[in-house]
Amino acid sequence: MANKSAAKKAIRSSAKKNVVNSARRSRIRTYIRKVDDAVKLGDEAKSREAFKALEKEIMRGVTKKVLTLNTAARKLSRISKNIVKIKK
Repeated sequence: MANKSAAKKAIRSSAKKNVVNSARRSRIRTYIRKVDDAVKLGDEAKSREAFKALEKEIMRGVTKKVLTLNTAARKLSRISKNIVKIKK
């Protein structure tokens, strides 16, 4: 257990940040699931629309430091490859 008041405050603030960041990560995963479902159905228009929303949400996660830029780019790249495969 922390003894100093600054350490106690750090524990409280990190707990709050953990709640917010886990909610953001969960929201990103939900958007990924929506895109994957649209891709599985083979609906290109719906998957592109869902991808646009996902891209916005992932980049917001990058600015809020939930994800790093390289991780976000890798996720978007892999998902966009699946959308392109729908045409073929």
